[in-house]
Amino acid sequence: MSIYVEISIRGTLDELWRRTQVPELHERWDLRFTSIEYLERADDSPVQLFRYATRIGFGREIEGWGEMVGERLDANARASALKFGSDDPRSLISSGFGYWKFEQIGEELRFVTGFDYDVRWGLFGRVFDCLFFRPLLGWATAWSFDRLRLWIGQEKEPQQAARQALIHAVAAAALAFLWTWQGLVPKLWALHSAEVELSLATGIPESMAPWLLRVLGAAEVVFGLAYPFLAHRGWPWLLTAGSMAVGLIVVLSAAPDLVQGPFSPLVLNFSMAALAVIGLMSLRDLPSARRCLRRPTKEQPEENRT
Repeated sequence: MSIYVEISIRGTLDELWRRTQVPELHERWDLRFTSIEYLERADDSPVQLFRYATRIGFGREIEGWGEMVGERLDANARASALKFGSDDPRSLISSGFGYWKFEQIGEELRFVTGFDYDVRWGLFGRVFDCLFFRPLLGWATAWSFDRLRLWIGQEKEPQQAARQALIHAVAAAALAFLWTWQGLVPKLWALHSAEVELSLATGIPESMAPWLLRVLGAAEVVFGLAYPFLAHRGWPWLLTAGSMAVGLIVVLSAAPDLVQGPFSPLVLNFSMAALAVIGLMSLRDLPSARRCLRRPTKEQPEENRT
């Protein structure tokens, strides 16, 4: 199953071509590559050879090779075809092929890529590629395309977009942990006396308090586990900030003594509300793979685009 990504970008064809064909610019927005280097081209040869490297962590890189041919189809369209691969046995990809297509449609650019590859490591490699690597590579391609969209259309530097995405992800992960912990540990796993005391102070009958707390705990666990998958929307952040504000008002009015404790609801609620505000603010112009089409439309099947 080949990888297909398509995105609309507001800009000019020349600028899109430049930021995809100049190695120093390409490697700034494309998450898949750490570095790209063009090799000297033979006289009159249409083929551009290049080397690329991808950092895999712990100071290690995987290097690969590529061959690319670009052409102008007409005044409003360009395309490039490429072959790529790696001789490094640590690389899952052994060799592959693909294409890029660039179309100017009014003030919008249609930027499309499709590629496929063969893998190493036998049966293990094929299973690993199908379950993990190929979905991750498709996501990285789409996320990179949207980062390029922001760079061209809104002049947002790729490094700035990456920092914003990291801030957003950290806020989402922290709130996912806090929601899950607050629902699981003091309500479901071991019903804490402070939770019971607060519920009784709000007027809940003693016979109903444990049951209601466990229902609330289960809801918090579900919300916490779902949070990373909902973080691209605004309402989870608003719900978090609003519920923390309401919860703090309830604590201050019903059981103010709890605020003076070493694990004060004031600190927890304020921290979670602050994280929610940070996450909500970082949503604007956040790079997202969701903005890309991941399958060709029925009207224009993929084989007619290459």
